[in-house]
Amino acid sequence: MTVAQVPADTRTRIVEAAAHLLRDEGPGAVTTRGVAQAAGVQAPAIYRLFGDKDGLLEAVAEHVMAAFVADKASAVAVAAAADVDPVQELTDGWRRQIEFGLANPALFALLSDPRRVAGSPAARSGKEVLATRVRRVAAAGRLAVSEPRAVALIQSAGVGVVTTTLATPPAERDPGLTDAVLHGLLAQILTDEPVTAQSGPLAAAVAFRAVTAELEQLSEPERLLLDEWLDRVISKPVG
Repeated sequence: MTVAQVPADTRTRIVEAAAHLLRDEGPGAVTTRGVAQAAGVQAPAIYRLFGDKDGLLEAVAEHVMAAFVADKASAVAVAAAADVDPVQELTDGWRRQIEFGLANPALFALLSDPRRVAGSPAARSGKEVLATRVRRVAAAGRLAVSEPRAVALIQSAGVGVVTTTLATPPAERDPGLTDAVLHGLLAQILTDEPVTAQSGPLAAAVAFRAVTAELEQLSEPERLLLDEWLDRVISKPVG
């Protein structure tokens, strides 16, 4: 039987079995024999589909990340429809990300591997979900930095908190670390109040940049030019 002839549900069953073993028992439990037994398949099916254990782990990482990202995307859509405060929604999403990483250390190690993330469609989708959350904050006039910078700071803070916490013995962990990092992060990326005429050109440019795609009165070249001007103001503020 070739890879193309293997039923799709067999591949899904193998990946889900490997994900459960990784989550519940750690990387050492993800052996070809153990996964085959848990999935109710013969070991050769795993080799045909994934090549080796590394290939299987790649598939597991993508599967878990895709599921988590789908949940995040759904939450963003619900929050937007319900007109939930974008800052609160961004904060809640960041906390859920931290909780997920701390509860799934083996999966976190897979999902945060830069080599894996660089080529992962699910990782790109996850970044797009975060960017959508950040754009909602910007459109509300609460973002103090450019959207790309806010996304980078949020991702860096999240990975840093989880990595540092997991590397610290449980008895020595700082229970206030997550909140301290979050408060510092928000102080860096948010304005104290929504943007007004008195907020200054940088805050106004950030807020305006978030809604230029909605300016249907402008042609596409005109919108691109406007975006370029605003990006220049945001990236090189006066003073």
